[in-house]
Order: sequence, then structure tokens, then C-alpha cells
Amino acid sequence: MANLVKVEGLKKYFPVKKHQLFERRRYIHAIDDVSLEVREGETLGLVGESGCGKSTLGKTVLRLYEPSSGKIYFRDKDIVRLRGQRLKDFRKNAQIIFQDPYASLNPRMRVKDIIEEPLLIHGIEREERERAVDELMELVGLNPEHRKRFPHEFSGGQRQRISIARALALKPRFVVCDEPVSALDVSIQAQILNLLKDLQERFSLTYLFISHDLSVVKHICDRVAVMYLGKVVEVGLKKDVYERPFHPYTVALLSAVPLTDPKKARQKKRIILKGDLPSAAEPPAGCRFHTRCYKSQKICSEVEPVLREMEPFHLVACHFPENLS
Repeated sequence: MANLVKVEGLKKYFPVKKHQLFERRRYIHAIDDVSLEVREGETLGLVGESGCGKSTLGKTVLRLYEPSSGKIYFRDKDIVRLRGQRLKDFRKNAQIIFQDPYASLNPRMRVKDIIEEPLLIHGIEREERERAVDELMELVGLNPEHRKRFPHEFSGGQRQRISIARALALKPRFVVCDEPVSALDVSIQAQILNLLKDLQERFSLTYLFISHDLSVVKHICDRVAVMYLGKVVEVGLKKDVYERPFHPYTVALLSAVPLTDPKKARQKKRIILKGDLPSAAEPPAGCRFHTRCYKSQKICSEVEPVLREMEPFHLVACHFPENLS
């Protein structure tokens, strides 16, 4: 399967405000040398703790944030240097669904105008825009008769459907789903996830699905990438990562997933990580996870592990991986 999106050595640093005149300039290492591939037609899940750089990675891939360094390829074309009309053309093929459906919608705009705005920016004629708005609202399960309502007149699930309709207005090939169900009730989450899967099959969409909920990722994703403090520490097929995780951080994350079977839940061994997530402004040397890792040894604090293939299509960055035969 061909790659639709590929990033190589991607970095995104945010400067920290100085408090003294001669203070050394410091940076938040939000993304630090990440290389990743998203294959055409698949859903790649991106998981990790809050603050590990998941959302920043998604927004940088879309050029909503300018990368500090590295390359981003969309259909084998480097988009880092795109400007003007060429960047605008790229936007047609890559869109985002934000986490909070209320904060991402302009409360002063009617639903019709929100969904129509991308079409207006890209010069679509009025009659075609109006027809497209009705079709998009029906597509995501909304009544076109409600097009003149404001966002506050809809429920949370309906607002997220509006966001999905807006994201699909230009018929993109690639969509970043930035925790699209985390702000919704559990029953509504299932509806939105099923809608995303149906739309993917219907329009051959490719998703980068960002989430901290491993149960949701298991339901919707084909492959999974695990991030920790700006680094990708494990990538593999969903089945491999969930059933045979190699990185101790992945093992700890999976141990926290609640089970519905009480008997299995009592037998499950929970791994509690010590300490807090280190500062992204001063990441630890060597392996970034060594300050909290239950398998840490001297080499972990001195040498940074590289992402290497442990088995077909399953990569891990760890000196002492789990589950070795």
C-alpha cells in the first residue's frame, strides 16, 4: 500500500518566554525528530499521554504549525516549502476535525455559513455551494432544514457532525482527527466513530486519528503509533501492538485500559509509572522514558535508542524491549 503522508526527521520547537534579559533562550521540544508514514486508505492511531505532542504533530503535518525542521511529504511531494496558491491547493486534500466541537465553531456564524466557508474560500459558485451544504448535512446525519441555526442550538454530538461536514466540504483525501470524540458522551462517541468509519469507506479517506483512549483506537484504527515526550517510541499493526507490545511505556498504557470482564480485570496486572512527565523544555538525555521506566539501566540515560524493526512492520525504540522470544 502506497504512502499518502510521510514525515522525516520532523521537529517543532516553541520558544519559551524569557524572564530575564540575559537568560538563555529555551524551547519546548513538542516534536523532536519524528519519522512516520500514513498509508493511503488506512487509519493510523496516534496515542500517548497529554502533552506528548500528538496534536502538535497532526497540526504540523497539515502546516497549521510551521515545522522547525524536517520534511513532510504528501503523495511524494514535499509540502514544507509550499506557499500561496500551492499551499491553498494542498488544503483541499488535507483537513482537520478538532477536539472541542464548540470551541472550533464560530458561535456568531450559522451552520450553513460554517460548512460553506471552505467552498467560498476556494471559489466555488453560489448554487453549487448551497447544494453542497445540504448534501453534506444529510451525509453526516443532520437535517438540512436546520442550516440557519447557530452552533449553540445543537447538542455536542451534532456540533461534531457539523465539524465533520466542514472538514469534508472540499472532498479531502487526508483528515487529521484530533481527539474527535473525547469531549462527547460514550453513547455519542460510538455514533461519531461509526460515522467516521462509514465516511472512510464511502470516500476512501485516510485518517490520522489522535487519541488518548486506547479502547477507541483499537476500535477504529489499522495501525498504532505510540508517542512519548515528542518521540515516537513504537509503531505497528493494531493487533501486534495490543497483543505483543515491545516498549515498556506501551505496556504500561495497555495495563491501564479497563476491562469489561470482572474476572479478567482482577487478574490483570496494573503497571503504575513513577513520577510525572518530564519537562519538554528540558527533556532527559538518552531514552526520554528512562526517568519513569521500570526496566531502566545505565545505558538508557546515556544513549538514545533508535526506532528499529523487531518483527515485520513492528518498530520500537528501546534498549530492553518486552516480549522478546
